[in-house]
Amino acid sequence: MLREEIEIKTIPVGKLGIIPMKGCEQLAANIDYYLSTWRKHRDSEHKYAFGLDGYERDTYIVRAETPRFGSGEAKGVLLDSVRGMDVFIIVDVCNSSLEYKMTGKMNRMSPDDHFQDLKRIIAAIGSRANRINVIMPFLYESRQHKRSARESLDCAMALEELYAMNVDNIITFDAHDPRVINAAPLNSFENVRPSYQFLKYLCKNVEGIHFDTEHMLMISPDEGAMDRSVYFASVLGIDMGMFYKRRDYSRIVNGSNPIVAHEYLGTDPSGKDVIIVDDMISSGGSMIDTAKALKQRGAKDVYVFSTFGLFTNGLEKFDKAYEDGLIKRVLTTNGTYQSPELLSREYYISVDISKYLSYYIDSLNHNVSVSDLLDPSAKIKKLIEDYTENGYVYNNYEVEYQMKFDLK
Repeated sequence: MLREEIEIKTIPVGKLGIIPMKGCEQLAANIDYYLSTWRKHRDSEHKYAFGLDGYERDTYIVRAETPRFGSGEAKGVLLDSVRGMDVFIIVDVCNSSLEYKMTGKMNRMSPDDHFQDLKRIIAAIGSRANRINVIMPFLYESRQHKRSARESLDCAMALEELYAMNVDNIITFDAHDPRVINAAPLNSFENVRPSYQFLKYLCKNVEGIHFDTEHMLMISPDEGAMDRSVYFASVLGIDMGMFYKRRDYSRIVNGSNPIVAHEYLGTDPSGKDVIIVDDMISSGGSMIDTAKALKQRGAKDVYVFSTFGLFTNGLEKFDKAYEDGLIKRVLTTNGTYQSPELLSREYYISVDISKYLSYYIDSLNHNVSVSDLLDPSAKIKKLIEDYTENGYVYNNYEVEYQMKFDLK
């Protein structure tokens, strides 16, 4: 049964409100469409007994702005009331496409600018909302999560700042190291992995894949991504391998020790399709080196799953890797900004997480369990069974729902 068809018996925490920060308008619009459609058609005898004004609305978007002065300073402004609401703020700290004017010149927004704007909106809300939830798909400063020398602990400091501002829940995707929650062990921190969504979009866009030990192999590009690969390999029942990066620790280039070589450990990839899983593509050099090493070992087709596609050095490397046959497809989510150039690439598949986030928001607003959202192993097995038997199609419940409400 689809989650939206499950009878809801709990009273919402408060009137639902969704605040999209700059750059998140489209993602928020998709979420808003799902929620408004579900609640409008939700069949529950308790729906009108909630005693909550505005449970069904055409939109749950709360308008907010962060205008800037000529000096570059800014402020947070709410254009709609949030009193008593259960507010969900969506922010993409990696959206580098946005600009603002400072002293007459255009300045591109950095992750720091996005995070400060988030805090401004939280400050504008003050104590008026019933609860404040922050959905931050890419966790701010998540790559600076530990101290290896005389360094700042930026991710931990950011979390403490948000909790000190009375944020109740933080929902993020595929944190670089989820142990960063140790900075605030008594607060709510949900680290979500879109494992099912990756496989779903792969099956929707690529035919003829065999999910078995004879034809497929999961690959971890480094030791940090091991747990992601282990999860996929365990659920799919296939083998895995890993690379470890041999680095030159005598020097630092662009903030890190340069990689000397990628060494491989694991099952022979010869003749098999391989899926490389990681949390992010930054410059992409490490991912392409891994794909090249696998092709040299006889791998068939290489698919890349990465929750966040930042592509900080542009797409030229991936264009060439695709032309040279090193990679077959690259899948990243729409949790961070996707440029029109990226979306136009033949090898690229965009993984939409808006429906997943809609489930999450609806569940949290009603204070119901999200265990099945955090562990989608049963859904993955059903998906692979359907794909193996028939080629990918929506299951019966999803087809019926899609046709009934014409979700786009």
